[in-house]
Amino acid sequence: MVGRVVVVTALLAGCSSAGDPATSPGGAPGGAGAPLVVFAAASLRDPVEDAARQFEDAHPGLAVQVNFGSSIALRTQIEQGARADVFLSADEANAEDLVTSGLAPGPPTVFARTSLSIVVPADDPAGIGSPLDLARPGVKLVAAGEGVPVTVYAGRVLEALSTKPGYPADFVESVLANVVTREPDARAVLTKVELGEGDAAIVYTTDARRSSLVRVVGIAGDANVAVSYAGVVLAAAGRPAEARTFLAWLTGPEGRAILSGYGFEVGS
Repeated sequence: MVGRVVVVTALLAGCSSAGDPATSPGGAPGGAGAPLVVFAAASLRDPVEDAARQFEDAHPGLAVQVNFGSSIALRTQIEQGARADVFLSADEANAEDLVTSGLAPGPPTVFARTSLSIVVPADDPAGIGSPLDLARPGVKLVAAGEGVPVTVYAGRVLEALSTKPGYPADFVESVLANVVTREPDARAVLTKVELGEGDAAIVYTTDARRSSLVRVVGIAGDANVAVSYAGVVLAAAGRPAEARTFLAWLTGPEGRAILSGYGFEVGS
């Protein structure tokens, strides 16, 4: 492989390593030798790392630098001037915000979908058998921070569950009262449960199914949500042609095959 993938984990908005990718090896910002910089939601780590490697193989001489973090943190970094060519969000809202503010031409391209699941440690010390158990006093829940897409999606699921027969009127409030920690992104939430540092969490189904360290508790389809991943090419992209090519490649046969292999739903 001629190129190389540089992966930087951005847990919080404003991380210096993510905010100044132009200082890494590969040339001046937007120059001929500069890498293609992709900002991607943390829950996309596995398929996007794979996609970056395969895209480099198909485009000799072009390096892809990927920065992972929560979609809202990455969007904030872009708004604050961090150099990026492509933004891959775990929702449509953060991508659309960049379009609205003039930082990306629209509309956002939806390239993958998933849903939500509850995960518990493999030994399930709290005995979680259904979503209703999340409201039981003493259950320790792990969640992501406010505004993180998985938090927004989870809120919609809890609201939908609260209207179902057998669920108490204060279901949402009781669940939120059980949250003992808030993590920067969906992957960090899953890791906490894998380590046994929480009794349960609501995460993306694609992440849940790929972990051998957790047990998955399903959420009924009529209470679940459709999670849509959307991408945009940034208006200030240093390598706009390559950025457009990458996003088109990701939504084409090669990219869809990778995403599908990691459990995401993709278009035909």
